[in-house]
Amino acid sequence: MALRALLPVLAVAGLAARPPRTAAQAAPSAKECATPHREWIWCDDFEEDRLPQYFEYDDASGGFVRAAGVGVQGSFGMRARFTRGQTSAGALHLAVGKVPDKYFRPVDAGTTRYRDLYWRLYVRYQPGWVGGVGAKLTRAMSFTSSGWAEAMVAHLWGGDPPDTNYLQLDPVSGTDPLGNVQPTKYNDFARFHWLGKKRGATPLADPSRVGRWSCVEAHARLNDPDQANGVFEFWVNGDLAAREEGLNFVGAFTTYGINAVFFENYWNEGAPATQERYLDNIVLSTQRIGC
Repeated sequence: MALRALLPVLAVAGLAARPPRTAAQAAPSAKECATPHREWIWCDDFEEDRLPQYFEYDDASGGFVRAAGVGVQGSFGMRARFTRGQTSAGALHLAVGKVPDKYFRPVDAGTTRYRDLYWRLYVRYQPGWVGGVGAKLTRAMSFTSSGWAEAMVAHLWGGDPPDTNYLQLDPVSGTDPLGNVQPTKYNDFARFHWLGKKRGATPLADPSRVGRWSCVEAHARLNDPDQANGVFEFWVNGDLAAREEGLNFVGAFTTYGINAVFFENYWNEGAPATQERYLDNIVLSTQRIGC
């Protein structure tokens, strides 16, 4: 059952919306999704097998799997195992809100145009991890066609050299100022308008940090029609890492909102060693989530 369908019942039971945890507070419960917040759209702590609800799950031939003992507090989590030289070690593709094709299978009612979305995950790099944060981690986007044309993308991925230990914001517009969608396919880079990168403040893959869980929360707000007032920002362990504002993500486009979020394990140049990283406690929300 989709999380949205459970929320009225939970509200009756007295589970009202709660403020986000701060960085100083404890890590989430291993069974965080058993008590979801009212504003949450999706929660996956991997204690139950929710993988069939993602519209696409790439297990990379067994390299990216739900496994016991690899999550927060020794719970279930997702284990991504790169072999040396490997580029893709699997992905989870989640759809929410109004989508352009039934293939996307949103996890909610599929009617909302989300123009303001928060998403959070916990990530841990195994001790001895090398090579930076691993290029791709997560992105949110607005799909506008069955061919995956994108009106915007909010990339949160690895920084460019020499900043490969850091995550960076890299927002993209896929429309002209009138809101006409320019791309015709997924990752149509030639038709993207790149809005400017901004590196985060926390070196997640620094040797002093690998082996520990980090809470990464991102927030994208689409601009109002014909205004450059969009926002893209992220926090690490509750502390603001980077923020971009004054963004014109989609011009006057309003047909779809943010309707997909990807959680990825992709290394453009290939992994420098055989090694693992772990993901857990994914939440999508219309308000701040916290750590």
